[in-house]
Amino acid sequence: MVRSLCSAMVLVVPGHVGCGIGGSPVGPDLPPLSLPMDTMTVSTSLRNAPQNLLSARRLSLIETTGPEGYALLDCGGGRKLERFGPVIVDRPERQALWQPALSEARWREAHAVFSASNDDDEKGNWRKDKPVPDGWPMDVLGARVTCRLQGLWHLGLFPEQDAHWAWMVERIKAVKGRSARVLNLFGYTGAASLIAAANSAEVTHVDASKKAVTWARENQSVSGLSEKPIRWIVDDAAKFVAREVRRERVYDVILVDPPKFGRGPNKEVWDLFDSLPGLMSNCAKLADPKGASMVLTVYAIRASAVAFEQLVRQHFDRPGSVFDTGELLLRPEGDDGFAVPTSLFVRWHS
Repeated sequence: MVRSLCSAMVLVVPGHVGCGIGGSPVGPDLPPLSLPMDTMTVSTSLRNAPQNLLSARRLSLIETTGPEGYALLDCGGGRKLERFGPVIVDRPERQALWQPALSEARWREAHAVFSASNDDDEKGNWRKDKPVPDGWPMDVLGARVTCRLQGLWHLGLFPEQDAHWAWMVERIKAVKGRSARVLNLFGYTGAASLIAAANSAEVTHVDASKKAVTWARENQSVSGLSEKPIRWIVDDAAKFVAREVRRERVYDVILVDPPKFGRGPNKEVWDLFDSLPGLMSNCAKLADPKGASMVLTVYAIRASAVAFEQLVRQHFDRPGSVFDTGELLLRPEGDDGFAVPTSLFVRWHS
């Protein structure tokens, strides 16, 4: 289940009608609000800002319980207890600052517990307390992904992306008269690529990890989608996109899900804050001028969603553009308890 909530971020500009604190209207014919000095200073400094930045910003909070077969059972104390099909896992989650709701006995039901190495939550070791198969399937929107316990806390599937996958399918279906062209950058084990292919899209899947692409191709086979048109490419995403720009290729849907840091197959260095601006500039050139869509997902939670939206606006803004920016949350099973913030996102379409 996916639920979209909106949280107003208010920008008060003198002389413009808007929404004040607590929903109070603000405008030239209404008395001024008693605002902190720093708020008024920011407002005054934006008098000459571009018109599209003068409107009240709204950040979306998209909550999902994940795909069928997945459940967030509990979270807290820096951990999360999840069920991927028949397997229950206990993984680190630094954002879970509160205390768990379930008893210790329930947490001990986990088949496997991940222990992170040093300060890197993604790398470490799995302790298997109960038998776990080498791989087991999860069905997601017409595709099948094999989950595995390996040297990373990832199992091969990011359940919170279920919300973006559903949005992607909507954008694919909006393309009429031909197959939609989808570019999936940092595509990992291919869930989004396979879902797109299952919905009749022509897909280009790019990841720098040969191991991840091999896993993705295995998922294509177990999904029964071997005949679908998917280009599997092991390459540095930034270099590949630059070549596509020179080839004057265009795409209808672009998915960008970069890591904070990584290396390409030829030791190219990816640093989110250094590398993303150039990638966004080139991705904008690949967006079909007749109408396209893009979703950027960033797991660097300590960054600002607004910063990433402004970067996307700089390169993708065109007449008819629609932007949706916010946080993606994973909601516990039964719609009760605290949600886990997982990532920031920017969606765009024209």
